[in-house]
Amino acid sequence: MAGDITCGSLLQKLQLIWDEVGESEEDRDKVLYQLDQECLDVYKRKVDQATNSRDLLIQALDDSKIELARLLSALGEKAIARTPEKTTGTIKQQLAAIAPTLEQLTKQKNERKREFVNVQSQIDQICGEIAGTIEVGEQVATPQVNEDDLTLERLEDFRSQLQELEKEKSNRLEKVLEYVSMVHDYCTVLGMDFLSTVTEVHPSLDDSIGDDSKSISNDTLSKLDKTVATLKEDKKLRLSKLQELAGQLYDLWDLMDAPKEERRMFDHVTCNRSASVDEVTAPGSLALDLIEQAEVEVQRLDQLKYSKMKEIAFKKQTELEDIYAGAHIVIDTAAAHEKILALIEAGNIEPSELIADMDSQIAKAKEEALSRKDILDKVERWMSACEEESWLEDYNRDDNRYNSSRGAHLNLKRAEKARILVNKIPALVETLVAKTRTWEENRGLSFMYDGVPLLAMLDEYVMLRQEREEEKKRMREQKRYIEQQLNTDHEGPFGSRVSPNRPASSKKAIGPKLNGSVSNGTPPNRRLSISGQQNGGGHGVRSGGKDSKKDAVKTASPGNNNAAVAAPAPAAAKEDVASLNSGTDPVPSTP
Repeated sequence: MAGDITCGSLLQKLQLIWDEVGESEEDRDKVLYQLDQECLDVYKRKVDQATNSRDLLIQALDDSKIELARLLSALGEKAIARTPEKTTGTIKQQLAAIAPTLEQLTKQKNERKREFVNVQSQIDQICGEIAGTIEVGEQVATPQVNEDDLTLERLEDFRSQLQELEKEKSNRLEKVLEYVSMVHDYCTVLGMDFLSTVTEVHPSLDDSIGDDSKSISNDTLSKLDKTVATLKEDKKLRLSKLQELAGQLYDLWDLMDAPKEERRMFDHVTCNRSASVDEVTAPGSLALDLIEQAEVEVQRLDQLKYSKMKEIAFKKQTELEDIYAGAHIVIDTAAAHEKILALIEAGNIEPSELIADMDSQIAKAKEEALSRKDILDKVERWMSACEEESWLEDYNRDDNRYNSSRGAHLNLKRAEKARILVNKIPALVETLVAKTRTWEENRGLSFMYDGVPLLAMLDEYVMLRQEREEEKKRMREQKRYIEQQLNTDHEGPFGSRVSPNRPASSKKAIGPKLNGSVSNGTPPNRRLSISGQQNGGGHGVRSGGKDSKKDAVKTASPGNNNAAVAAPAPAAAKEDVASLNSGTDPVPSTP
């Protein structure tokens, strides 16, 4: 059997063969030497092979140790187990001991590397989207990972960086959506195409594209910011233009008394007349066609205004005259009308300039009227008091005033009130004089009332009142003298006696003086009057005097030279008629 063959059995067999053959000892020694050499070569080869195998195992063990150390360093892990030395086991035992740890760390390294690749890919993706180097959704190239540093600390750093970038991406997306919303609102108000406006900034901003796919690059945000700023400025300019047109429409409508129906047609234009930029949100409220429509209407009304310029100007002039009339300021209306007519027919002034000039005159007239209001109110009170004074004079001369006729009690009440009012006239005149002088000092002008200096009117009233008091004093003295004569020359117990209320001779004696003759050396034409001759002497001159007041002051006002005939002293008006019948009269007070 092949298993029983050994070197010794073969050598014995070889010796038998040599014996049979008769080989010499020398030949036999050569063959044996050759056999020894061949065996030695085989052993040498085996030893060499064993040595090489051992060296490879040692190298593999060293490499495993180096790889283990590198993995531990890269992963930042602490040593799982120390590598056993040769004394603790064979090389193969040491390799067998290192292999599981090495395999575990290698697997962990690959997992860690994939995590790094994933995180760095996301970081590169977001950075590219922010920088605008890649489009949203476009895949980035696999990043190069530093395999010598795969520690958890570095991975956490990358994750923190990714978290910050994701937050920034979210903020940018929110800002992009906010900008898109603002662009939509502006386009709605301005009547512009939102889709074409927003996609001009970036195609991904279309509403049909999801939010996660919208561009968040610096360039997109910059363009959106500029677009919003441009639209905001356009909105501001259009609103300003529309408000200007609305103001012009109102001015033209007011000038031409446009009906409400015509004005309602442009409510969509005028509704934002006083609105701020942020308050205008209605769709199409600032569209270009709406502004053009308002411009066309303003042009139409402006052209129509030329044809109605004469009517409008005269309407303004009438308003101006009414203000001056209410303030009792005399103006030459005929000359003003002629001047306006000449300007319009000559065409030397724009209608808007003419209206603006007249509006300025109206504003000044209102200011002037306001400065005169306090004085004019007191003038009205003064004239009303004079009117009551005139009525009271007529009432006191009525012998039948105490008869039980219808309305007598009403006249009696009015007389009581009139006496109180008449007693206040001197103080009222004094206050009026002081205020008028203050007014004139402040303005350096004379206060004219219906073309007559008010202070002159008041001075005339005071003078006439003094003359009237002196005249009544002379009448009382003459009355007493006549009574004394009658008492001296009485004809008997039932003789006739002249009534003190009807002294015919005395009336004839003093009548001319009271009707304007010179009783104190003052000519009648020196006195000023607010009645008809001075106020209506010039053609086309309009004054603020009221006819009812003028008629009233003909008998009691300071402006009538005949007032001295009918106006007794205020103090005398207080007394009952019985005092006259008793032959005595109260002494009137002077202002």
